Amino acid sequence: MRVPRRGVARWAVWTLPVPVLAVILAVELLAVGTLATSVPRDIALLPHNWALVVAVLVAAGVLSTEASLGVERMRHRSDETPHIDLSSVWTFAAAALLPGAAASLVVLGIYGHLYTRVWRGGIPPHRAIYSTATVVLAVQAASAVTGLVERTSLFQSLPGLAAVVLALLAYAAVNMVLVVAVIVLSGPNRDLATFLHVLTRGDEAVLEFATLSMGALAAGAMGALGPAYAVLVLPPLIVLHRTVLVRQLEEAASVDGKTGLLNAAAWHVRAVRVLRRAERTGGRAGLLVLDLDHFKMVNDQYGHLVGDHVLAAVAAAVRAEVRDEDLVGRFGGEEFVVLLPSTDAEDGRVAAVAVAERIRRRVADIQVDVPDARGGVVVDNLTVSIGGASFPADGADLAQLLEVADAAMYAAKRAGRNTVRMGLHAVPSGAVRPVPPHHS
Repeated sequence: MRVPRRGVARWAVWTLPVPVLAVILAVELLAVGTLATSVPRDIALLPHNWALVVAVLVAAGVLSTEASLGVERMRHRSDETPHIDLSSVWTFAAAALLPGAAASLVVLGIYGHLYTRVWRGGIPPHRAIYSTATVVLAVQAASAVTGLVERTSLFQSLPGLAAVVLALLAYAAVNMVLVVAVIVLSGPNRDLATFLHVLTRGDEAVLEFATLSMGALAAGAMGALGPAYAVLVLPPLIVLHRTVLVRQLEEAASVDGKTGLLNAAAWHVRAVRVLRRAERTGGRAGLLVLDLDHFKMVNDQYGHLVGDHVLAAVAAAVRAEVRDEDLVGRFGGEEFVVLLPSTDAEDGRVAAVAVAERIRRRVADIQVDVPDARGGVVVDNLTVSIGGASFPADGADLAQLLEVADAAMYAAKRAGRNTVRMGLHAVPSGAVRPVPPHHS
């Protein structure tokens, strides 16, 4: 008979993969140790009004969260993955104005309020604790940099400006690297390329630097004019909260939840735009349709949750083998589609075949390690059949290209799977509509 786990043993943190658990515990212990050792050193460095500054920043963070409470809760409901919560405006201001220990008090106050008002019930406690620990370390790093310059002249000299910029970079580096490390270790692809791809996602990085810059401005106003001037940051921050929510909802509406790729509708809209632009400029493009071989066997043998991990791993493999400007989408089930605009080869065919072969080989090398109650399973020996079409040779619009590529993909299936077939010559006669002449 299986004995149910009780108490601490039931915490969700113990179900995490060992590498993730090791990183979480190490970061949390480092945050506690850094904070404990900084207290004796920082006592002598505290400004005379440090308690007022801490109180004002915590109050500002609380007011900001309360004013945007509905927005923040909606952001968490619409996107369960970690995202920028904009509280770094206040925590970075604390790092610029205060020694590390006092600045960490601001972090604990703001993040404690965030947990009770926004996160509780939505994310497990270990994620909230880890997020707090990463910010404590980021604040400690930024405060150490700003401490290299006399804080009273921090916003009144070029060396002070340089220190603020370096502190901003230190804060962002520590916080983002630690968060992204756990995200990557929790996923199917734990390589450096995946880490760098997630770390440099444009929107999240820009938003982080924007909030840190607002924090620097808030600290400058508070340092020069008084702590009460923190209130001037609240209106633009509330507006930014709502702007970010709109962007997040738009992204959620266009992204496939299991793979992170464009969903079929969003991919189709963008692909039509790309082909229209190529037609106006006389450009070329290639289109690939990919279908996982025997994917039903994966679902039947391991279950649909493991199948979802496999789909995510294949999506990451496809994304890794194409350029940033290429459109990658999931068409449903185990089928993916890629549009390769502005290929230089004749009719886009040679370049598209090269990309398809790279994807095929990369998928064949995938090993998906999925943890479960039995200790985990490894899914490998995956293959993909790929069909392609080129614009304008194989079709004058997206519908024709998809029809040719889909028929070529089934030709690849009939040829034994794990292969690539390209263009009208791979399609049996009569399988697709005749392509009308293309008029330039």
